[in-house]
Amino acid sequence: MEEIRNWATRVVANVETVFYGNSAVVQKILAALLAQGHVLLDDVPGLGKTILARSVAISLGAKLSRIQATPDLMPSDVLGVSVYNPSDGTFKYRRGPLLANIVLVDEINRATPRTQSALLEAMAEGQVTIEGKSLALPAPFFLIATENPIDFEGTFPLPEAQKDRFLVTLSIGYPERKVEKEILRHHATSHTPLQDLKEVSTLEEVVRLQSLVPQVHVAEAISDYIITLGESTRQNQNLRMGISPRGTLALYRCCQALAAIRGREFVTPEDVKELVVPVCVSRILPRPSALVKGFSAHQILSAIIDEIPAPHMTEVHKA
Repeated sequence: MEEIRNWATRVVANVETVFYGNSAVVQKILAALLAQGHVLLDDVPGLGKTILARSVAISLGAKLSRIQATPDLMPSDVLGVSVYNPSDGTFKYRRGPLLANIVLVDEINRATPRTQSALLEAMAEGQVTIEGKSLALPAPFFLIATENPIDFEGTFPLPEAQKDRFLVTLSIGYPERKVEKEILRHHATSHTPLQDLKEVSTLEEVVRLQSLVPQVHVAEAISDYIITLGESTRQNQNLRMGISPRGTLALYRCCQALAAIRGREFVTPEDVKELVVPVCVSRILPRPSALVKGFSAHQILSAIIDEIPAPHMTEVHKA
């Protein structure tokens, strides 16, 4: 896993030349990429979500395909459309922006549910269906979506089925004072730092590293811990929907990727604890009574993590 750690260190350092003060978020984005998942950045406007996505794409040697979601965006605007050629009487398919290696869907919840659903097949199966024909998406295929808080004007909440297609949901949060000062110093000019950003990886390297992640060892005690956490959400009185088996599998895969990024050949309980909220916060549904009492999905998951005893490291190292 040393090769994966060196790759991640190189990419994170490169991204941080333009996106400051949050290497943990960058690491989790790379973990989602290596686990062949997708990322939802859920936060208020103006925190650098788009810059983060662009810097990751440039660092990986990919051209970012950007889709700006608006209420009038149609599925054909995303998937592509067949155009009639009057000279020979044939139709020629023009690829949509979704058929790319790295796709940024900006403000995804400003698009209507019809257009949002056009992304489901691509995210779940790595293909799209155009006029009855299936087209495979390029490898790697990595979708980063940004989302405004649901109470903002002109937004359409993502359905639970679509949230479940994102491997992790991340929030950037407001920067510390010294970080914001650094942002002002570097970005408050006519020169954009992204213009100087260089690629430090290739897409072929990403595909090869993705194939190594399943080799990370997950002890039976860790598997049992993940399952127990999932069962606890299904039995929790504050939740009317707990983590599904697809959610526990997502947590398992993401833990493998994060362990590899940190140069380890095995998953630790701390990996699981760190990723439960990012992986599962959009996969649970609090009861209205819990929300009235002020319990958010994040708080409920944090309480469950505190209640469930983690396995000891001696169990983790067992073959």
